[in-house]
Amino acid sequence: MTHDKHAGHDHAAGVTNRTRLVVAIAIVAVFLVVEVVGAVLSDSLALLADAGHMLSDLFGLTVALVALLIAARPATDRQTFGYQRAEVFGALINGVILTVVAIFVAVEGVGRLLRPDDAEVLGTPMLVVAVIGLGANVASMLVLRGGSDQSIGMRGAYLEVLGDFFGSVTAIVAALAILLTGFVQADAIASLVIAALIAPRAFMLLRDVVHVLSESVPRNMDVETIREHILGTPGVVDVHDVHVWAITSGAPVFSAHVVVTKELFESGGTGALLDELGGCLSGHFDVAHSTFQLEPTEHADHEEQHHR
Repeated sequence: MTHDKHAGHDHAAGVTNRTRLVVAIAIVAVFLVVEVVGAVLSDSLALLADAGHMLSDLFGLTVALVALLIAARPATDRQTFGYQRAEVFGALINGVILTVVAIFVAVEGVGRLLRPDDAEVLGTPMLVVAVIGLGANVASMLVLRGGSDQSIGMRGAYLEVLGDFFGSVTAIVAALAILLTGFVQADAIASLVIAALIAPRAFMLLRDVVHVLSESVPRNMDVETIREHILGTPGVVDVHDVHVWAITSGAPVFSAHVVVTKELFESGGTGALLDELGGCLSGHFDVAHSTFQLEPTEHADHEEQHHR
């Protein structure tokens, strides 16, 4: 028997997340233009690095939006779980983009540190643009924060904007250092800090993607605890062939063979048992989709011999 959970709630959450992404895309797109102009006027690598990061954010947010739209498509005979995993592939693209940006910024930052005379950074426009960027990042974070714990794509988008927030703070500090001391290398140092902020976020996002695509047990779930809950159900003798994985973040899937007493089968109580097991997985472990194969004890003994 298969148990599906709260389809209406998931649909509403998807619509809300799409709205969040559209608003964030508009904010990021407007500020990207401002930051590129500011980087050109001030000759700031830190601003250019943050603009590159912002460009990756814009692309990443767009990919996340497209992935959510695809993921909302219904299941078919060819895609029996639907297109929910499109969101994971979108997060994969985001992670790769972040990695490329981090490497590019690091290489350029080191180059400027080795050739400090090549840079003439204007601190005032750099400071103004960085402060505006900080405000834009805060606005985007507030928009995206509500969906960051529901979806791997939304979490990737939120982490990117969070990184931009710290990047803007770093650029502000560098601009102040240039204005107060004339130390233009602060700009290159700031760009390296921004690269260092991007790298771990890219790693975490790619790690989560690999975790889902390798069909590992979701991090917040313990198979042994689930097994104990099932074994505690009246009429259940044993449980085996337990599998727990996720189609995408927040959509765990469970399947198992459950051995039950012969008396329960003869009394016609299997339907009630399936309802109880499905309710247990849904209520205690937030499992979106669970499948149970019920077996009488004599069948389980035969199956065990067959697998030897």
